[in-house]
Amino acid sequence: MLAWQEIKHRYRRSMLGPLWLTISTGVMLVAMGPLYGRILHQDLGEYFAYLAISFVTWLLLASLINDACQTFITAEGYIKDTKLPLTTHALRCVWRNLLIFGHNLLIVLLILLFYRPGNPALYPLSVVGMVLVAFNGLWLGILLGLLCTRFRDVAQLVASVVQIGFFLTPVLWKAEMLGERRWIAEVNPLYHALEVVRAPLLGRAPEALSWATVVATTVIGSMVTMSLFSRYRARIAYWV
Repeated sequence: MLAWQEIKHRYRRSMLGPLWLTISTGVMLVAMGPLYGRILHQDLGEYFAYLAISFVTWLLLASLINDACQTFITAEGYIKDTKLPLTTHALRCVWRNLLIFGHNLLIVLLILLFYRPGNPALYPLSVVGMVLVAFNGLWLGILLGLLCTRFRDVAQLVASVVQIGFFLTPVLWKAEMLGERRWIAEVNPLYHALEVVRAPLLGRAPEALSWATVVATTVIGSMVTMSLFSRYRARIAYWV
């Protein structure tokens, strides 16, 4: 409810509301698709589907990471005035970004109507990947929210890393293009988080390495986060 109210407040008095996000993303993809398809010498139909799914999923990943830095800072009023579990604010951040992703997913569904790569029976695997991404977004919201509340400069560092990560992660390009140097993509956890959502929509099952990396990141990240959160959560109200 908090996430939905925040989106409604952001687009109050707008006729299209959150659909403006979908329109702006669609315009960007229409502009980028033919250009990068020609530059990379790719079949335009296949590449456009790849780019659309990759870019929409990347927007979700980037938003989860960047918004995680503001988890508790933007909730200062709730934290000081209302007795709510602090994890509520991390859940609000994750759900808000999933709602926005749902709007952008309309672009992917339209593209899949015209271009249906591979086996549609694999599409449910993308939902499993999305659940894992959401769990990672939850512990990131708590961990980065904690760190950025105490050290405000961390948010600027994270934003810079995410911006660099866009170019180092196979979003505009494909991991296969690296040839023998594909390991450069495979050591990037963002690539695997992207792949468990993207690959099933492109009609292929994600590699075992991608599943293992995302699951390991979820488990290890959750354990580290809970350890720090249990120790410092009482101080958050003073830090904000």
